[in-house]
Amino acid sequence: MLHLKGLGAIGALVFHHTLVLVLLTRRCESQVIGPSQPIVAAVGDDVVLPCHLEPAEDASSMTVEWTRPDLSPRFVHVWRDGVELENKKHPSYVGRTSVSVNKLKLGDVSLKLSRVKLSDEGTYRCFVPTLNRESSVKLVVGAVSSLIISLMRTENDGVVLQCESKGWYPEPELLWLDGEGKLLSAGPTETVRGPDDLYTVSKMKNMEDFSEDKTNLDQELEKEEDLKKVKVEVMTIWKNHKNQLENLRKQLESQLEEAVETMTKLESTKNSSEAYQELGKRNAGLEEWLKNFEKQLQTTDEGI
Repeated sequence: MLHLKGLGAIGALVFHHTLVLVLLTRRCESQVIGPSQPIVAAVGDDVVLPCHLEPAEDASSMTVEWTRPDLSPRFVHVWRDGVELENKKHPSYVGRTSVSVNKLKLGDVSLKLSRVKLSDEGTYRCFVPTLNRESSVKLVVGAVSSLIISLMRTENDGVVLQCESKGWYPEPELLWLDGEGKLLSAGPTETVRGPDDLYTVSKMKNMEDFSEDKTNLDQELEKEEDLKKVKVEVMTIWKNHKNQLENLRKQLESQLEEAVETMTKLESTKNSSEAYQELGKRNAGLEEWLKNFEKQLQTTDEGI
């Protein structure tokens, strides 16, 4: 039992109630709760760093500080008096962070980070000074990409498969596996880290030891080369044919214009009626020829 010397009964009673009130207040204060596991985000995506008050209470009028201790200045986002203090934040986060006012009223002080960068990876601290409580959130950033597999011939007429992929983080491991998932022997992995800190990896697989596979690959390569040759020949024929057709069309248009001019001159002569009939027939024939010619040209364009 707690004994208080020098206090009367009334003083002891007041102290007792004050102590109980302080203890109850401390017990009811909200805690700042963050995730127990790291948050993973891909480069270029938006991500939410979760943090909330428990029990929930309105945090819209509180000060909320999101920081990264390894940065200088360390502030990522500061919410105070209902607005963001942008002059305090680190330059790399300008225009990329936000909190939801509606969610703040419900005790959700999570931070939204837009257009994630590799440099955003790290540990973030969510601190509410009013409660003198904080929590940490670890953000892990990664980047993935697709694979490109190509067939190549070597100088000694061999066949090599090359697998290449660009835009990875962290550095990936590149393996060749067979249809059963077993590891195949292959050349060393070539790794290049670009100025954006993303990795490009490539590895070659020699097919000399697999005669059946090599034969199939040789056939595929020959088909691909033959197809390229056919495409080149067709394109050459099409271009030449189209040029010839264009020249013929220009000649026909020129003849038609000359016929019209001749008809105009003959209208003033004595035999203008007969000349007009003759030129009309010629004109009709030329127009029909030109229409058929244009149809042929259009058919050629669509078929090639």
